[in-house]
Amino acid sequence: MQLYKFRHVSRAALIAGFIAGLAACGGGSGSASMTSTATTTNPPPPQMGQMSFLMSDASSDDWATIGGKVLSLSLTPQGGGTPVTVFTAPAAGWMVNLEELDQISEILANTNVPVGTYTAATLTMSGNPGDVALTVSADPETGFAAQPGANIPSSQIDIQGTQGTAGSLTVPIKVTYESPLVVSASQSNALDLEFDLAHPAFIVAHTPPGAGTTIWAVNFNGPLRHHPIADIRHLILRHMYGTVTAVASDNSSISITKDLPVLPVVNPETPVATATDLQILADATNGTIFYDVDAKTVTTVKSFATEASSLDGKFVRIAARYQEDGTLVAVRLWASSTFNTIWKSPEGHVLHVDTTNDVINVLNESGESVPVTVSANTQFFFRTPANAIADATPIAVGTTFLTDADLVRGFKVHVSAVDPLATPMVAQSIDIETAAYSGVISAANMTGFTDTRTYRTAADDYMVNLDYISTTSANGAGATGTATMGFKFWDFAYPTLATTGAAAIPDFMAATSGAVNFGGTAGSVSAWGVSYATWEDPVNATGWAIPSTILLPTPLPLGTVAAGYASNAFTMNVVGGATPAIVGISTTAGSATLVYQVDRTGNVITVTAIDVTTTSGVASLTAGLAVGAKVKIYGVPQADGTLKAYVVTYFTGTAPTS
Repeated sequence: MQLYKFRHVSRAALIAGFIAGLAACGGGSGSASMTSTATTTNPPPPQMGQMSFLMSDASSDDWATIGGKVLSLSLTPQGGGTPVTVFTAPAAGWMVNLEELDQISEILANTNVPVGTYTAATLTMSGNPGDVALTVSADPETGFAAQPGANIPSSQIDIQGTQGTAGSLTVPIKVTYESPLVVSASQSNALDLEFDLAHPAFIVAHTPPGAGTTIWAVNFNGPLRHHPIADIRHLILRHMYGTVTAVASDNSSISITKDLPVLPVVNPETPVATATDLQILADATNGTIFYDVDAKTVTTVKSFATEASSLDGKFVRIAARYQEDGTLVAVRLWASSTFNTIWKSPEGHVLHVDTTNDVINVLNESGESVPVTVSANTQFFFRTPANAIADATPIAVGTTFLTDADLVRGFKVHVSAVDPLATPMVAQSIDIETAAYSGVISAANMTGFTDTRTYRTAADDYMVNLDYISTTSANGAGATGTATMGFKFWDFAYPTLATTGAAAIPDFMAATSGAVNFGGTAGSVSAWGVSYATWEDPVNATGWAIPSTILLPTPLPLGTVAAGYASNAFTMNVVGGATPAIVGISTTAGSATLVYQVDRTGNVITVTAIDVTTTSGVASLTAGLAVGAKVKIYGVPQADGTLKAYVVTYFTGTAPTS
């Protein structure tokens, strides 16, 4: 068996961000009908707020593409009533590669929504065979249940929770907000729905004994949750593709119809036109960096006056940022007469960094490792949309940036090539969209900690000392909207319960000090996490510093129950281990361990969530954790040598192999 493991990456997330702009529709005159006894007046139309629908999430080391077809999104009004549909894709749906949205957002639609208060959202995905696309990374983890670069056949993908009839299957996913969403015509609002790609119940690969077929169960309903966004100006937007439809008469902006690439990828790549129209402003203050990919020229423009005559009808790729009023400003813009030319520059996670030959390899959506040469003129940008000048200013130029672990495997980047069709491809610029260090956390003290990561390819391993940001540095806001300062951290299962303030660093030191020793080849396991870096914080003015860390469950091999569940704990052995360990389980509402039963009957897999805060749930867990049962555990080592389980998966029916 191969259960899709927690990737040691950022909190995965599917964001549906809704920006209520300043545009609004007023009342309007009603018509009256008068008789000798009564007068009736039609009510005015509802006031509206303009909203943008975005998606984002996090990534996995093992996948190049996790594609899902988005069909619609609706909002549930407070107090009940008919849900308000804010987005509807064409009948065939739009395939979006969630793997590329690593802590960044993709705009799918703009719409008008009635002003009011909403308490939940329902996202509907398509659930037919072929509506989920899975492409394996070019360099997956050792023991992964599929070959590098493989496209998983639809016959081996079992989509959970579908409704409807064959050919029209859907998966509705309802999420209740942490706090109500108030849509106003006069202020910006954002709704963040996190879809955790690395959640153990999201993708489960089950390989039976013998020559049985591996089935990949995809469970959209498990890892979706609400996480508030305090300020839309901090949203990092994925480079958007589009076709220019008009240039404003004053040349201050362009209008585009958004395009999406075909998934799975074709060669040459072709655009899929959407019904989403966007207005993109030039940066009239700082200037927009404009790349004419066909002419191979670079200029900085404060309006589109010079380009106006040639832009209409061209394909563009845009790195944009939100302003406080919800308008979009282009930081950098690439234009070409062919879509494939602007798409060809690879986007994805860094796979390898070769400091000897000044080459990085980027994992693209085809599951290919694309080599890119870094030259003395290559510019490195770090996306910081809340700071317009920093967002448009290179943090480094040339090959020296590749040394000292300033660029490591797992960073999410978008490369722009001098010539996308040249061999070798030479990077003109590299946008670092997410700078994430992940792995074993050790030696935490009051100034920083050590992060150690080991990959299947030993050349990608790193051990790096990371400093926290300054205690006086602004660091976003908490769940209540209160501004936070300095380093913060949280457990992956409780994203709204961040530890902040003066207690953050001492509590982090305590939380990462535990270890569990299984002996044998499994050895000792310690705390894992993913740490998001920012560039040149005052405490570390010459490199990366850490504003936040998410403690992830430490990955463990497949296990076997040695002593059954009793008194909120059980004992397990793991493959390669010589000593059993105690696993603690919480049944307290609000912080209960997430428990899943995975049943395989023939080639059908069923993933069922078990609520262990109930008597029936505990009874199911007790039966499932019988001695000898196969289990997969995700948890955090404690100082007393036990493991605190965040997620427990036990198996029924056909048992998985190791």
